[in-house]
Amino acid sequence: MFFKAENYRHPAFMEAVRDLAPQAPGVAAWGLMTGVAMVNSGLSVVESIAMTLFVYAGSSQLAALPLIAAGAPAWIILATGFCVNLRFMVFSLHLRQYLMHLPRLERMLHGYLTADLSYVMFTRRFPNPSEAPEDQLTQAASLAGNTLVVWGSWIVASFFGIFLAKAIPTSWGLGFAGTLCLVGILCSLASTRMRIFAAGVAAVTAIAAYHLPLKLNIVIAIGVAVVLSMSLERFQKMRERQTA
Repeated sequence: MFFKAENYRHPAFMEAVRDLAPQAPGVAAWGLMTGVAMVNSGLSVVESIAMTLFVYAGSSQLAALPLIAAGAPAWIILATGFCVNLRFMVFSLHLRQYLMHLPRLERMLHGYLTADLSYVMFTRRFPNPSEAPEDQLTQAASLAGNTLVVWGSWIVASFFGIFLAKAIPTSWGLGFAGTLCLVGILCSLASTRMRIFAAGVAAVTAIAAYHLPLKLNIVIAIGVAVVLSMSLERFQKMRERQTA
């Protein structure tokens, strides 16, 4: 078992599983094509399985594969993966206040298993952390349910892609289903003007900086959106105080 038995027995665990189940096919399609891409890029089956289990980050895997195929130095491959995955630092800073009451090993496990979709679904259901023990258990069980659905869908589909790489043409473009899945979640979260503003700023910045190396446009888009959104929110609060 990944987590404590009390997480699996808690009603919030199955609720989270049901909430994320509709997104599982999109995750699986993305994982399937990543598995195919790893083998077609020259990795062996064993190397592909190891990358799937230890890296478990589709965007950085896909960013690293062309570099691996081209024989790029290891430090460039690692730097690329690091830059692409910098967004998880933002996720971890936010989730810290939800998980600090847990043992270190369990926190590390949550950190490994938490992906974009599981983070988004969890924070949508629990916008604010709680210090009440029962609420903390509910939140931990819900996050466990979210992460296990995403992890299971990704791992199983990636393994299928690895073993069936020669039979599945990349021209199918199934990986785009994962992108559509994320877009759907994004649209459902754009429920306030501030969130719409942040999403718009991030999108425009990512497109404008698309040609930067090492996928730095993603990192810059996150940074610009966070800074501008926080500045605008602070400005709005100042105006409210002045008019009060």
